[in-house]
Amino acid sequence: MPEVALHPPRSFAEFADPVDDSQVFRCDLTWLTSRWTCIFGAGCPGIYADRSDDGCCTLGAHFADEEDEARVSGIARRLRVQDWEHRAEGRQSGWVETDEGGDRKTRIVDGACIFLNRPGFAGGAGCALHRWALAKGVKPLAAKPDVCWQLPIRRQFRDVERSDGSTYCEVSIGEYDRGGWGPGGHDLDWYCSANTEAHVGSEPVYLANRDELVELMGAAAYEVLAALCAQQLSGGIGLTRHPADP
Repeated sequence: MPEVALHPPRSFAEFADPVDDSQVFRCDLTWLTSRWTCIFGAGCPGIYADRSDDGCCTLGAHFADEEDEARVSGIARRLRVQDWEHRAEGRQSGWVETDEGGDRKTRIVDGACIFLNRPGFAGGAGCALHRWALAKGVKPLAAKPDVCWQLPIRRQFRDVERSDGSTYCEVSIGEYDRGGWGPGGHDLDWYCSANTEAHVGSEPVYLANRDELVELMGAAAYEVLAALCAQQLSGGIGLTRHPADP
């Protein structure tokens, strides 16, 4: 099936942060009630046609900040030979590199992220950090770079001035579509968020990705969001379905 249009009609909901009156959430209910799910290892063709086994791990992961890198570093030190295919390379030559703009990211080894275990590795293919977390009963978001566990959910911040002169911080929660990558996003051969092949989840995004949303919004705001999403699905709010959903 073809990828759907980049900017389809959507339903949004806005509500004040229950624990911070300086913030207002603006949430894309169309995305959050969609049936998107990660299909890595279950038919994902990868973002580049010649790297079909990589999923979205071809380019490596940029760190959000020093805290993000430090957290991943702590997990990397705990990975064993059976967990991480490129452990020897990472220990010997490091697993961080700096891009052309001076930003720090995970190194590329043999064409993809150094933490990506390739097919045929005895410990299992896929992200070594993610696999380690699942094996240890740890939430993957506690082990992976921020950008990896957040995608394709996107959180953005914007300062807004009301007509009365007061201001607030708008926190948007929505879909990290191709456009989120800038001009380079249109060069990807395949991308999951708007592709019908990936809209096969057994639960809507707001339930399947509860842990990620709670981390991004806080527990109290998530409960408000979950209630709005449930209303949307029950027809209590004007429903605009994601065009990639079945």
